[in-house]
Amino acid sequence: MKKYISLFAITLCFSTMQAQEVSDAYRYAQDNINGTARFRAMSGAFGALGGDLSAINVNPAGSVVFANNQISVTASNLNTKNKSNYFGKQTYESNNSLDLNQAGAVFVFENNRENNDWRKFSIAINYENANNFDNSSFSAGTSNNSIDNYFLNNANGLKLSIVDGSEYDYSELTFQEQQAYLGYTAYIIDPVDPLNPNNTAYASLVAPGGNYHQTNTTEATGYNGKVTFNGATQYKDILMLGINLNTHFIDYKRSNRFTESNNNNTSAVNDYVNKIAFNNDLYTYGSGFSLQLGAILKPIKELRLGLAYQSPTWYKLNDELQQSLSAVSGNTTGNLPDDVADPNVTVIYPAYKLQTPSKLTGSFAYVFGKRGLLSFDYSLRNYGNLEFSPKKDEYFQSLNNDIASSTKGTTSEYRIGGEYKINQFSLRGGYHFEESPYKNGTTIGDLTGYSGGIGYNFGNTKLDLAYSTSKRDANQQFFSQGLTDAARINTARNNLTLTLAFEL
Repeated sequence: MKKYISLFAITLCFSTMQAQEVSDAYRYAQDNINGTARFRAMSGAFGALGGDLSAINVNPAGSVVFANNQISVTASNLNTKNKSNYFGKQTYESNNSLDLNQAGAVFVFENNRENNDWRKFSIAINYENANNFDNSSFSAGTSNNSIDNYFLNNANGLKLSIVDGSEYDYSELTFQEQQAYLGYTAYIIDPVDPLNPNNTAYASLVAPGGNYHQTNTTEATGYNGKVTFNGATQYKDILMLGINLNTHFIDYKRSNRFTESNNNNTSAVNDYVNKIAFNNDLYTYGSGFSLQLGAILKPIKELRLGLAYQSPTWYKLNDELQQSLSAVSGNTTGNLPDDVADPNVTVIYPAYKLQTPSKLTGSFAYVFGKRGLLSFDYSLRNYGNLEFSPKKDEYFQSLNNDIASSTKGTTSEYRIGGEYKINQFSLRGGYHFEESPYKNGTTIGDLTGYSGGIGYNFGNTKLDLAYSTSKRDANQQFFSQGLTDAARINTARNNLTLTLAFEL
């Protein structure tokens, strides 16, 4: 018998089952080259240089390189273009956002005491948008797999009395049970034995025959903010040491709409589903902490060597999820009214922890007097640190096993930058390469980026402009089970950055 169920009360649901995925871990483990225009123009190759407020995010010892106190503010415009290929059909989507990317200050204190080899020390505070999550993508294509497999995978093995909501209220169901309930309520799946409340087998009501036209639209907003408290000191003219204490803030929203349609039942007498719309709205928020240690060695005047360690970031995160599902069925007489599963419920999952990878960076820089410089950074990122907790939770154990089996363990990153000065002008350029964290190299591909910029020194005021671009391919899998077909997304990020700095 056809079902039509809709819950109208808006409630909050505290679920006992997590719904995180491996892709969530990688989202918060990634970072981009953000910060001041000078830093971006040289592709972030500042591990042995310092003297820039964003450089302390690579090597904390870099703050003591400043000769004077300084304040800088940075505005940035990010344009993200996504080209999607889903079963041979290409689609395009772009997103543009403007934000205050960086603001900070450094204060330098000289030690004028004779016979003291610790020449000076510095303190700094700096805010950066470590990762801008603003993004849009659209994929469309024709698959021979239907989304009914997603709901069948979640429902099979569950008692009908759970799936139909007669035994428990929606707010008491686990994530898996909620997905099964949505599919049942929207008339996408039906029990094989509908009169048996202990039935655990289900069948699809989607029209058979293949050729399912599908679209997937994703709109994401948010940021990963980072506030750094820095201290550094200089021993003679040879060695600089520094430390960072970092506070992180995550605010991420993603709205996803998946649609599917088919005309496979034009001659059928039975009711078959020919249109589906599945909406998911995720909100993730939380905070974290990390630590950095760094040193810069200057064996001769022109040469600088840097070494820095970045600890994992320890996050405590919260997820909220809203879902709704609608389906249209039809037969030879035409379409029937929509079947709607819209609980109007915000599911609040228990708070969980995420530990991101640590990173070790070695740096080399050569300074050509007052004319220019060349700099090179090489980093190793340890994805063996990437894990969810509590570790004793069976769901997180499974996720951590998936991360361990799919991840390379350690990945490499290269940054090369250069600067050449002509009177008050500075010309800059850089190159950036980041290795894929996945063993297959396709789930998330390698990243390559280029940058350039110009700066003008007015004396106590500096104005810098930078342009940077990067490209990376990735597979966007719409669902974690059932319908696991993925769109190939080519992402290009273009950034225009302007920084104004004042010496005090």
